[in-house]
Amino acid sequence: MLTLAKYSLGVGDRFAHQAKAQLQACILAAEQGVEVIPVWNKSNREHTIIGTEPSATRIAADAAVRELGWTKPYHLDADHIRLETVDRFLAPCDFFTIDVADSIGQECGEAAAIAFADRHAKLVGQLAIPGIEQPFAISRATILGVAKKYLKAAHDAGAIYRKIEVAKGAGNFITEVSMDETDSPQTPPELLLILAALADEGIPLQTIAPKFTGRFNKGVDYVGDVHQFEKEFRDDLAVIAFAVKEFGLPANLKLSVHSGSDKFSIYAPIRKAIHDTGAGLHVKTAGTTWLEEVIGLAESGGAGLEMAKAIYAKALAKKAELCAPYASVIDIDEHRLPSLERVGDWGPEQFIAALQHVPTHPAFNPHFRQLLHVAFKVAAQMGDEYLAMLKECEETIAQNVTHNLYDRHVKPLFV
Repeated sequence: MLTLAKYSLGVGDRFAHQAKAQLQACILAAEQGVEVIPVWNKSNREHTIIGTEPSATRIAADAAVRELGWTKPYHLDADHIRLETVDRFLAPCDFFTIDVADSIGQECGEAAAIAFADRHAKLVGQLAIPGIEQPFAISRATILGVAKKYLKAAHDAGAIYRKIEVAKGAGNFITEVSMDETDSPQTPPELLLILAALADEGIPLQTIAPKFTGRFNKGVDYVGDVHQFEKEFRDDLAVIAFAVKEFGLPANLKLSVHSGSDKFSIYAPIRKAIHDTGAGLHVKTAGTTWLEEVIGLAESGGAGLEMAKAIYAKALAKKAELCAPYASVIDIDEHRLPSLERVGDWGPEQFIAALQHVPTHPAFNPHFRQLLHVAFKVAAQMGDEYLAMLKECEETIAQNVTHNLYDRHVKPLFV
């Protein structure tokens, strides 16, 4: 069975130019004695917007691994796929993030809910979970309620998994199930019952991506009660350890933190939790690399800086269109976005200070950063002009990509 390592990092490479710089962050971790496995991920939406195919991501990842002599595992993730979008990912990918958030709350049928409650009747009562202080109070009504909310999502995950299994063969790919892009977080008792439903479907999932408490906005720090997050995160780790034994799920099953890039305020609690428990972790940092490309363009000055400004100008003009698909994971106050005239007067230092994620810097502007985070479509529409500028500014961009991933993400989480 293809097995995901204990620690893994989901890295996005929108334009397939930063794979070596990203891999270098994992090499730096390996030099410190810590194995962090890269998982290159790119969603169907991103491929569609940019006009690429998953095979291009595979080619870039393979080339980076070959050129840098990486001998440890690495993977290619079909990110946020559904039944109608999975086909184009089957050949190049060996990791599949099955996204069933849209199925949450859909009717599963009374008979299916009752059958699920019958199968898991032994969970009813005061259920003690090792590592969690208070037992879960689970009634049959609790199980039926979770079934009515999540069982259709589990059934859909099973259908997608089986389609991939037919094409790839059992044991030849890694399965993640994602339920993070939904309105409300799953509680630890709900997560336990969701894992029971996924086990019933025969899905050998190796990572699960729930929706955690608080906001995980794209490209900026966590917004919420850090202490409450830490408690829920630790409880989720305990639930997973219990579910592995109780439901026969893979022993390496671990939590996956989506939109995990730049969540600096929760890295210390996450690090301590996985250290205390010995649990594994998968963190997705996809969009942060695209922003480092823009920062690298600005840092290069001249034509690079002018292109970075042009991307912002076009993003500002298309703000509604660009933000719509990401409405649940961005929080932009348009009154706090800098004007085109103001940005036009900026030199490299001012542009970088506003964009680079240094929350303590007085010039940092999270609204500016979030808008540019969703503005990769603008760069895609620039076509060869943008790609040529990436090559021209490659050295500066690569340094930023590696530094950001290693020093700001890998190091505080794992090293």
